[in-house]
Amino acid sequence: MEELRIELKDTEWPLEYISHDRRIARGIVYDDEGNFYFVRATRDDLFGKATHIETPGGGVEEGEDLAVAIRRELSEELGVEVEILGKLGVVSDYYNVIHRHNLSNYFLCRIVAFGDKHLTEEEIKDFHLSTVKMSFEKAVAEYENQRETPIGRLITSRELPILLRAKEVIEEIGEN
Repeated sequence: MEELRIELKDTEWPLEYISHDRRIARGIVYDDEGNFYFVRATRDDLFGKATHIETPGGGVEEGEDLAVAIRRELSEELGVEVEILGKLGVVSDYYNVIHRHNLSNYFLCRIVAFGDKHLTEEEIKDFHLSTVKMSFEKAVAEYENQRETPIGRLITSRELPILLRAKEVIEEIGEN
């Protein structure tokens, strides 16, 4: 599987300085019926007031392997056990408003079992995180629609190319 390498700048907020890097594991997650799974967040913070979808995932812990991290994150945020089909790529992007450089490692994952979610208090209270299941076409439309907000534009720029590549890979391997 050819991995994408994407470098993005934050054009929404001015760059003052970058204080830290964050290594992230994210999944393009789908089921045997061809549905894709995302998290929906509703926020009102430094990034502004917005509701958006994004791929499930999060920070890789110190010394943690990426495969372990993505399985842990998907279990926590979606309550799923997955088969990792391969790495789709890495997106390097910036959140100037919080002075952070992100290195998001994206994996294509097929759900093999459903279980319970284990969201953090911050994910529940600050982001109102919920699971969203939708078709590929609906996901693409939702990403396009969320370009109305600055954070939506940043997330869409980061994730839409990865989602499009995931669909190509799924078709290449004969899934759905």
